[in-house]
Amino acid sequence: MAAVVIERKWHTTAEVAEMLGFGLSKTKMLVLTGEIRSVKVGRNRRILPAWVDEYVERVAAGAERWAA
Repeated sequence: MAAVVIERKWHTTAEVAEMLGFGLSKTKMLVLTGEIRSVKVGRNRRILPAWVDEYVERVAAGAERWAA
C-alpha cells in the first residue's frame, strides 16, 4: 500500500514568515495591511499557499519594473 502524503491547506503567519525569510512582525503587518491575503479562523489567521505566491509574484513584478 502506497503512503499518502497530505499537504497542508493553510499556513500560519509564523510559517509564512519563515517561508519568506521575514520576521513575524513584518509578516503580521503585511497581513494586517492586506498585502498578503488571509482569513480569520476563530482567533487565528490562516493563509493559503496561493496567496503567498500572489504576494511574491506582485513583489517580483514591481522589482522587474524598477530594474528595466
